[in-house]
Amino acid sequence: MEKQQYIDRAEHALYKIYNRFPVVFDHGDGVKLYDTDGQEYLDFGAGIAVLGLGYNCQELNDAVKAQIDKLWHTSNLFYNEPAVAAGEKLQKAAGMEKVFFTNSGTEAIEGALKIAKRYAYNKGMAPDYEIIAMKHSFHGRSLGALSVTGNDHYQEPFAPLIPNIKFAEFNNLDSVKSLMNEKTVAVLMETVQGEGGIYPATEEFIKGVRTLCDEHDALLMLDEIQCGMGRTGDMFAWQGYGVKPDVMTVAKALGNGVPIGAFLASGKAATAMVPGDHGTTYGGNPLVCATASKVLDLFEEKKITEHVKEVGAYLWEKLDGLAAQYDCIAAHRGKGLIQGLEFQMPVAPVVANALLEQKLVLISAGTQIIRFVPPLVIERADVDEMVQKLSAAIEAVLAAEKQK
Repeated sequence: MEKQQYIDRAEHALYKIYNRFPVVFDHGDGVKLYDTDGQEYLDFGAGIAVLGLGYNCQELNDAVKAQIDKLWHTSNLFYNEPAVAAGEKLQKAAGMEKVFFTNSGTEAIEGALKIAKRYAYNKGMAPDYEIIAMKHSFHGRSLGALSVTGNDHYQEPFAPLIPNIKFAEFNNLDSVKSLMNEKTVAVLMETVQGEGGIYPATEEFIKGVRTLCDEHDALLMLDEIQCGMGRTGDMFAWQGYGVKPDVMTVAKALGNGVPIGAFLASGKAATAMVPGDHGTTYGGNPLVCATASKVLDLFEEKKITEHVKEVGAYLWEKLDGLAAQYDCIAAHRGKGLIQGLEFQMPVAPVVANALLEQKLVLISAGTQIIRFVPPLVIERADVDEMVQKLSAAIEAVLAAEKQK
């Protein structure tokens, strides 16, 4: 079937929510994707930071196939071995006490919010208690997750949302201090803001927020959905700061493309909810948990975090070079294999040219930032190839601008 036929069928059948690029991907291998025309693309988006182990990882494929032949689903009315194994491995990797498996990162955020609400209820707090979130944050598209997403563009069409959410300035400790009071039950933030522009928390900020939460008996809840699972060079980004949250959310690379997320809790948050407070039909089923269990094994066997530190430093060096070369690049920031280049202009033309002309998959974070979240298994040669293709895309866009 021709590419345009697939596109036409999709436009007819699927709800028009996404503005997709005119590419139909057919299969992938390693860090490369292949479309239905047989063209090869270098992938530096990883399905929005999901394919940590890349495409067609044979060890992972074998684990999924083995579980498919055994058991797909039973519900949470019963125990299943893959959920136990995955839970223990995730518990160990995070050093936290309890794990709850969900179907997505958004659902993990919903679970974290319910922990905060139940914690307030258990403490006997008045119903006007408050949660502090961050401006320019992104936590998901459900109504609860939107309520703590600090972006009016996402929120306005779906108001009213959950009340009593206050928004502080990320990396501004005084801004958080000014909002903390006896009504504060939790502070929620990404350890590295992703959609908001690839901003890692400063050490002073995240440690200061931890201290404020301790002083006010409030929960520190860290969203590691995008920046966790080895992407910064630590298994979870907060581990690089020497702090520990009360609640953490994770998803994306946990399943390497299989839909799974989780929220984890420790201390007072680990016992906040009781049987009957929360549930899910598919979350934690044998198929997704067998996948996550094998992903966690492979992260350890392949020494993914060490590899990310090494290749991430090389990516930093090369992106710094690009930033110095082009006046249209205003800033470079990030950590490990979650980095961003901020441009003086909208990046959509650069992203589109890179994809359609240079066969390089890139994604943006807002209108002026290109986000680099490749598979965690990329090598230096892949970075060199990406830089060459991105340079060509930038040159093409700049040349087109001059002709206008």
